[in-house]
Amino acid sequence: MGPRARPALLLLMFLRTAVPQGRQMRSHSLHYLFMGASERDLGPSLFEALGYVDDQLFVYYDHESRRAEPRAPWVWNRTSSQLWLQLSQSLKGWDHMFIVDFWTIMDNHNHSKVPPLVKVTHHVTSAVTTLRCQALNFYPQNITMKWLRDRQPLDAKEIEPKDILPNGDGTYQGWIALAVPPGEEQRYTCQVEHPGLDQPLIATWEPLPSDTLVIGVISGIAVCVIIFFIGALFRILRKRQASREAMGDYVLAECD
Repeated sequence: MGPRARPALLLLMFLRTAVPQGRQMRSHSLHYLFMGASERDLGPSLFEALGYVDDQLFVYYDHESRRAEPRAPWVWNRTSSQLWLQLSQSLKGWDHMFIVDFWTIMDNHNHSKVPPLVKVTHHVTSAVTTLRCQALNFYPQNITMKWLRDRQPLDAKEIEPKDILPNGDGTYQGWIALAVPPGEEQRYTCQVEHPGLDQPLIATWEPLPSDTLVIGVISGIAVCVIIFFIGALFRILRKRQASREAMGDYVLAECD
């Protein structure tokens, strides 16, 4: 008989010994409730087992105590019996099976590798220029992120500590930030290594098209204004020069 049927078998044997002789045996219902949690911080124990006979709780087991505790009067004075000890051992087996099976299921569910989506953003605050390298939606959690300047790794002291946070869908996100001199952003690149990538991924900051467009428009307007003023100044100078030449001819005519 397999291990899954063992707790029920032991209990039925125990019930039979607990019925006084001379009384007629009757049928009983028996069921177990198993509960588990992946982490202790969630509240419940990592594993709990509750046994019921005719909807009456008679045994309780948890992962922390690792022993079966009687919860019904008709079993209080029989906890030292061999059958009760065997029941406790069987529940320990269920405890172990749950922990092993749970992590096996988790590993099988998350066995696929999800490569990160990497981008570099640009932030300017209080005359400080910061580049932030972001790796999004990757699995597994282990990832290597580092900054390069002119393709050479930077000292860890120059880089803000890496932050890795879980997403709600089982993937992770992470980022590292670096303060750089204004105007030298293109010298810096972010290198990311992850099991989901065939080779290290390199990302650099690129100005957004909207920023480039604004800069181009402003530059164009400035050039037009400069050309306008130069043209206006040239016309004024030509008019003055023409006036002076006309005045000079008039004076010479008077002298004749």
